[in-house]
Amino acid sequence: MMGKIFHMFLSFLMSLLMARYLGPANYGILNYAAAYCTFFTAFCTLGINSVIIKDFVDHPDEEGEAIGTTLTLRLISSVLSLVTIIGIVSIVDRGDTVTIRVVALYSISLVFQAFDTLQQWFQAKLQSKYYAIATLISFTIASAYKALLLIMGMSVEWFAISNSIDYLLAALVLYIFYKKKNGPSFSFSLNKAKSLLSVSSSYILSGLMVAIYSATDKLMLMQMLDESSVGYYSLAVQISSMWVFVLSAIIDSMKPPIMEYHNTDKALYLRMNKRMYAIVFYLSLGASLLICLVAPLLIEIIYGSAYLPSVSPLRIVVWYVAFSYLGVARDAWIVCERKQKYLKYLYLGSAFLNVILNYTLIPLWSVNGAAIASLLTQMSTIFVFPLMFRELRPNVKLIWDAILLKDVFPEKNL
Repeated sequence: MMGKIFHMFLSFLMSLLMARYLGPANYGILNYAAAYCTFFTAFCTLGINSVIIKDFVDHPDEEGEAIGTTLTLRLISSVLSLVTIIGIVSIVDRGDTVTIRVVALYSISLVFQAFDTLQQWFQAKLQSKYYAIATLISFTIASAYKALLLIMGMSVEWFAISNSIDYLLAALVLYIFYKKKNGPSFSFSLNKAKSLLSVSSSYILSGLMVAIYSATDKLMLMQMLDESSVGYYSLAVQISSMWVFVLSAIIDSMKPPIMEYHNTDKALYLRMNKRMYAIVFYLSLGASLLICLVAPLLIEIIYGSAYLPSVSPLRIVVWYVAFSYLGVARDAWIVCERKQKYLKYLYLGSAFLNVILNYTLIPLWSVNGAAIASLLTQMSTIFVFPLMFRELRPNVKLIWDAILLKDVFPEKNL
């Protein structure tokens, strides 16, 4: 948690300085490159991160084989993704050499992200602190590199490579820790590859659908408008979510007792779910209202008047947080009720809806259209798509009861 807080603070500070230095256009190009990486991450990870820890637990004598096989598969998929990204951007942004170079340099990080597999090994050993230390070291050095670029007045291409430097250093430090903890030697097994992919295949589709509605807005803004629009929108999204670690902490603290009560006290289990939804929803509404009120002053003071066009989309997309984190909070109910198989359908519907809304609304309302598309997509994921499945309708009722504060607060005897 301390590592995440430090990482978020330093990330916010560097993003602020970079946004002011680069300006909306170049800042937009960087976020455009990041959107490509987000889009291809699901393919690069192959969904294996979701299943490999269980493989470590079930087959402790095959850890080296599992890690070596996963690394090989992920490196192959990452290199293929890098080549694909460069090919796509060379076609859709033909003639824009700066954008092509930035996207290519930024996307190299996908290759080094493959070594995140070692994080799963440390997590299985209950030693996640080593991953936290590795990322802190790498991100601090990468941030120092960015600060040096700011001082020297370097071009946007130099900032694009910083993301790759971050992941490369994290991979190196993580590998050093891995060897010091006597991690098993890597090896590749075709049978292990088939076993892992057979289990993880369903996660690839879910991850891809999430990536589509996470990255579509920026990709479509770049193609339908310009890089400055991507910069304005990206800044709005960043500001709207800069406080959400509070929601993450609340949800993480409430999930364990909810899961415990599922087996011991059904009434209290339902009430705790509603209580979590209510806290997340109303805390989000309060924060969103505050951000809306101070948005012009906040942006002008921190980022400069060049980013004032971000005010309008910020006042729209900031309400996205309430529904987004209701989705995060819903995971406790999904897991307890064993309804995970329906998530891929929710994500699939969200992905298609987001593409359609962006395609329709961006020409009408520019950056505001992308913000509206994101908000409507997330609301649909919480309230509309689940109604199509009888098994998920009880959760929709729980959320509505929470919003209406129905049976949320404990009785005196509790």
